[in-house]
Amino acid sequence: MSPYPKEVCLEASSVCQLRCPICPTGKQETRNNTIGQGYLKFKDFKIFIDKNPHIKNIELSNFGEIFLNPELKQIIRYAYIHGVKLTARNGVNLNNTDKETLKFLVRYNFECLSVSMDGASNQTYKLYRIGGDFNKVIKNIKTINRHKKTYHSDLPRLWWQFIIFGHNEHELPKARSMAAVLGMKFVPKLNWDPSFSPVINKEFVRKESGLGVASREEYSQKNQKNYILPCTQLWSSPQINWDGRLLGCCSNDNFGDFGVNVFKIGLENALKSEKYVYAKDMLSGKKPPRSDIPCSKCKYYLNFLKDNKKTTKMIQELESKQHT
Repeated sequence: MSPYPKEVCLEASSVCQLRCPICPTGKQETRNNTIGQGYLKFKDFKIFIDKNPHIKNIELSNFGEIFLNPELKQIIRYAYIHGVKLTARNGVNLNNTDKETLKFLVRYNFECLSVSMDGASNQTYKLYRIGGDFNKVIKNIKTINRHKKTYHSDLPRLWWQFIIFGHNEHELPKARSMAAVLGMKFVPKLNWDPSFSPVINKEFVRKESGLGVASREEYSQKNQKNYILPCTQLWSSPQINWDGRLLGCCSNDNFGDFGVNVFKIGLENALKSEKYVYAKDMLSGKKPPRSDIPCSKCKYYLNFLKDNKKTTKMIQELESKQHT
């Protein structure tokens, strides 16, 4: 197996029109930190695809809204022509787009679209998705479904991503039912910041979410593992910023990049750079933390340092598979 991944995360846009209260982008934090503000240029995407034929999957969503990229249609079509699957599993808000772009999603086999809808009504939805319009999102989903019928396509697969808060937990059953009608997979998600609109009826959430837990902390205690572990991305799907800077993982919004630009020196050279290789050794327990490595400032790395046997073993197994 190649030591280099077949998938990368390459952010299409770090700009977002919504003002979600606990989102770094919504709070205008990302524009002045590691991420910055901008969008992936088609010329950079084309060169990246041409120079990396081994890359077969690209995740486009991260801190911004992919549909605010004015060159998205070109990106979608070029990926299709070259047999590269595009996804937006991390999430889109799907508020502002045009009919042609929605058609492109279907016509050019966009693989998966995770639509962030934290509620089953506009009244509830807009409490978190400030500036968004639930009814507009539903209309865009129905347009995608009409195109799927026209093109006799199952793509894109549509997910209804529902972050669970105290103010929307009562709409979990209704949202699940609406997702089924729209042909969407219902994906409830636990809030990363319980200080904002914390869950009220924990037993109701455990049952209606299907997760069996009501918080990320409870999940970790019950399953003896992290709710998410973005550290593995350094091996499986490295995160690249919209401007080509290597970030490592999708949680790196304010820790600094790895000092290399994929668009300038190439993906392989970037992944072989000293800081990036050291970070992987650090995460797999081979080397001690180093202050100039972005991971050393991350809560996920700091947490598993406290009790890292299970996490380190998982990362070492992943590393071993990549080299066999």
